Amino acid sequence: MLLRVGYTFAYDCVQPTPMLHVLNIHYSRAADIVVPDAMVAVPAVPVVGYRDGFGNWCTRLVAPAGAITLSADAVVRDSGAPDAVSPGARQHAVEDLPADTLAFLLPSRYCETDLFTEIAWARFGGTAEGWARVQAICDFVHEWVTFGYAHARPTKTAWQTYHERTGVCRDFTHLAVALCRSMNIPARYCTGYLSDIGTDTPPDQGDFAAWFEAYLDGGWHMFDPRNNVPRIGRVLIARGRDAADVPLSLTFGPNTLTGFHVWADAIDSAAAEQMAAR
Repeated sequence: MLLRVGYTFAYDCVQPTPMLHVLNIHYSRAADIVVPDAMVAVPAVPVVGYRDGFGNWCTRLVAPAGAITLSADAVVRDSGAPDAVSPGARQHAVEDLPADTLAFLLPSRYCETDLFTEIAWARFGGTAEGWARVQAICDFVHEWVTFGYAHARPTKTAWQTYHERTGVCRDFTHLAVALCRSMNIPARYCTGYLSDIGTDTPPDQGDFAAWFEAYLDGGWHMFDPRNNVPRIGRVLIARGRDAADVPLSLTFGPNTLTGFHVWADAIDSAAAEQMAAR
């Protein structure tokens, strides 16, 4: 299957404004890229790439005063299979965890693990360890939190989501991550594209998505508490401790976001060839 993925951000800046973006397809999907997702700026400005501490590919630029549009339009090869599940994946004792997973047990900006210990163990201490425990956490978050774009705010934390019981996909993810870490399961935040293939979501409702990965049975496994069912057409952009590590857009000056559009749609090979020839 071929997926066309991309975005358009439009800004109006009061003054020259430095910007950082984490929008490139993750290096783990590099072999699947048919048409690259190079960022195009209109008007043209220098765009510089760099690798962050988690291995994500990031870009930086200085937007001029006035209007600027940033966009990318790519094609990615995908298996077309739903998200993988591994119900038998076991949980590791903390002393047996690899050193590079330990950072994902600690509290972070949006995941106040230290506040959740008693709540997490009271709710999930009786569940079977491993995949079943992580899935129980996802089931709880999926039912506990009501989704709605009106409930979004950039400073919202897992603790606030737990008490307010509303949020968007990043809030579902932050709460599940905090609960997993409280149960001694390393969990890392992920952001990327997610197609609506196989769903009844209107085609004009495209957005970036958030999910997480839990470390079980010697590897990282994907979980999505917002949707809580296997989905088709998931394309990773970045991983981090929480959303603070992987900002889609971070600006350093006054500006207004005047336009925003994201897509992740299945296309045929003819359409992909036309895009590659542009």
